[in-house]
Amino acid sequence: MKILIITETFIPSTDGVVTRLKESIRYFMKQGHDVRVVAPDLGVDEFEGALIKGVPARRLFFYRSKKFAMPSRRVKGMIEEYQPDIIHVVNPAILGFSGVYYAKKLQYPLLASYHTQVPKYADYYHLSIFKGLLWWYFRKLHNQADINLCTSEVVRKELDSQSFQNVHVWKRGVDTTLFHPDKYDANMRETLTNGQPDKKLLLYVGRLAPEKEIEKIKEVLEISDQFVLAIVGDGPHRSSLEKHFEGMDVVFTGFMHGEELAKAYASSDVFLFPSTTETLGLVITEAMASGLPIVAAKSGPTCEQIEDERTGLLYDPLNPQDFTRTILQFEDETLRKRLSKTARSEIADMGWDEQSKQILAFYHQVAGIEQENPAKNLSSPSTEKSLRR
Repeated sequence: MKILIITETFIPSTDGVVTRLKESIRYFMKQGHDVRVVAPDLGVDEFEGALIKGVPARRLFFYRSKKFAMPSRRVKGMIEEYQPDIIHVVNPAILGFSGVYYAKKLQYPLLASYHTQVPKYADYYHLSIFKGLLWWYFRKLHNQADINLCTSEVVRKELDSQSFQNVHVWKRGVDTTLFHPDKYDANMRETLTNGQPDKKLLLYVGRLAPEKEIEKIKEVLEISDQFVLAIVGDGPHRSSLEKHFEGMDVVFTGFMHGEELAKAYASSDVFLFPSTTETLGLVITEAMASGLPIVAAKSGPTCEQIEDERTGLLYDPLNPQDFTRTILQFEDETLRKRLSKTARSEIADMGWDEQSKQILAFYHQVAGIEQENPAKNLSSPSTEKSLRR
């Protein structure tokens, strides 16, 4: 089968969407499928054998730390030249608009996936007045697709309430070999604690943006001298955060990847996930696989990932004091060790294959192509376009 993925973000960018796509593409190609990616042109034209077709990208005035590709007629030519069996538009918004439009215009089977709560982000960027318009826009795009995927049951219910059609939950995945407690590294811990390895190391991993609510960690450091904080990642809010935490026991590392990131997780003590706007926290599963207990807001998606008092602690986001109170419980080392053990055991048997098999089955369903035995290595991509309208 020929699979065309059109995405707003891909390598060398790094986030949960990119990680999921990379793992899925690896699986598709291992099964013998042909994969091509259309993404913002960031200077990379290939990923492990999958061709990347770049669309010119530029920075937008409201988000200077990342480049975006605008809607483009080039997408039409890329589709016509490749003639895929299925088009998957990931997080359709800007470039993805072209993917949806030309998939429908050229009558190709279309699947779309929803990963980012953009309407909810509007509150953090003082654009709440546009939330209704944003929901209308994303609903209009997604309802062109034959099937829509999202990453949690709670988000599926929200999309149903917003009249999104044919919505299914895309399973979670994580690399439990890469992310493992055995990746503990004394030198990494020395770095992340700024030379104070005997203190309890709190870890945040992710994009640095206002909606992540990282600022509220400061109160913990003001109240207790038992903790230090490492912030792994980058984004438009980094300079503001550096000022916010100035003079405190906080280390900013920038982005980390692969083994380096795995060592950062395994060398820390508690993982913090303060955001309440996520559709799925991939970093939560990575942290759990690394044996870290989680502190996260009690919200729909996090409740699907974390069992309170067993794999982590959930705080009440409506109570301003509860976040700090919850983290301070980890002054008790016995609690931390108990939750650490169950966090790893809960995630140990996960992996990426199941979510990749699931979406491949959706591809076959939408394309109207009978799925062969997943264990069989397909010899050539199908050219049948049975669902073209």
